[in-house]
Amino acid sequence: MLDIAPPLSASVTERSAERDRFAAIRQQTEALAAHLSPEDQAIQSMPDVSPTKWHLAHTSWFFETFLLGPLDPVYRAFDPAFAYLFNSYYEAVGPRHPRPERGLLSRPTVDAVAAYRDHVTAAMLRLIETAGEAVWQKAAPLIELGTHHEQQHQELILMDIKHVFSVNPLLPAYQAPRPHAVSPGRPGTAWVEFGGGLEEIGHAGAGFAFDNEGPRHRVWLEPFRLAAHPVCCGEYLDFIADGGYRRPEFWLSEGWAAVQQQAWQAPLYWRCEDREWLIFTLSGEHPVDPAEPVCHISFYEADAFARWAGKRLPTEAEWEIAARDLPVTGNLADSGRFHPCPDTASADDHAGLRQMIGDVWEWTASPYTAYPRFRPAAGAVGEYNGKFMSNQMVLRGGAAVTPADHLRITYRNFFPPSARWAFSGLRLAEDL
Repeated sequence: MLDIAPPLSASVTERSAERDRFAAIRQQTEALAAHLSPEDQAIQSMPDVSPTKWHLAHTSWFFETFLLGPLDPVYRAFDPAFAYLFNSYYEAVGPRHPRPERGLLSRPTVDAVAAYRDHVTAAMLRLIETAGEAVWQKAAPLIELGTHHEQQHQELILMDIKHVFSVNPLLPAYQAPRPHAVSPGRPGTAWVEFGGGLEEIGHAGAGFAFDNEGPRHRVWLEPFRLAAHPVCCGEYLDFIADGGYRRPEFWLSEGWAAVQQQAWQAPLYWRCEDREWLIFTLSGEHPVDPAEPVCHISFYEADAFARWAGKRLPTEAEWEIAARDLPVTGNLADSGRFHPCPDTASADDHAGLRQMIGDVWEWTASPYTAYPRFRPAAGAVGEYNGKFMSNQMVLRGGAAVTPADHLRITYRNFFPPSARWAFSGLRLAEDL
């Protein structure tokens, strides 16, 4: 039996809100997968990509492992073998199926994974509704972490299926094109200046944040300025035309090695046919729009472009200070477009920073390391972020596939510098 006790009125309101959020996020994950056939959901096109059905199962495994197993005495695992199949990287929890081999799992089937999700969802709703206060105090922060974890996998579902479809010669579309306002044209060059000085960054106060977003701390910034817009495809086409991928003077050593070894000539999902550049999107292939933010470039490409332009990438502290007073709104997953869009404001409305939120994650010059006084959480959940603080770079701002209520100005995304399948672009910076 659960520890059942009459919850306080404040707890009733909190639980109701948490229940609704949990149910809505679970349904949204399944809605994303509803576009896909069982065959689509089983494919792993490269080691960094996971099959859709694996994401569906892993996000259920998270709730089963960290909440239902420890906190609900009446809960029974759907299938004990799933503990091995759907653990991602939590060493403290136990062994796991190798990540590069997730696409070899023809079983369990998509239907079995759907039944697993239903089993976990029903048990979680029961836990939220009936747990006594002592259990609820332990469960509530883990439920919040789990729902944000599932939203991260919603973004990964879209990232990963895009790569899966891109290697199919038929170039299938995930969805039909979504209309958006027509751009007035390629954005002009404009800059926004910041005075520098002693500033504070990092999450503080109420509201959810991942552990890597804190503690809040002071940083010293020299005066700088940021480009008003992220780099657009037209600007990146100029870089390509000027031999950007053939000129080693713009590249870090490892970046130049990647260019040569992987034969990079343009962003991922671009190809040139009859002198026209085409881009593959979740709505199929279409001509590159010079006005939309460039997407699917690695840190190495972002850094090389900045050097070619005579500029640099912003640090994550500069990015956060510049964005701190901006609303967390933009072209995010909730628009349903799942692709960067041009800035549709008129030239007269271009004052200030544009498109800081949404469209593309923006590479920064900052390595992904711990903030001062950072301590990972105790137990297996402490492996969530801290263990990856090596050989990765920070990105900021969210993308067209990021859920809107998942994002904050302090959010620190991170990928290896060679990663290209994320919805990643760049914004230029320079010293004053």
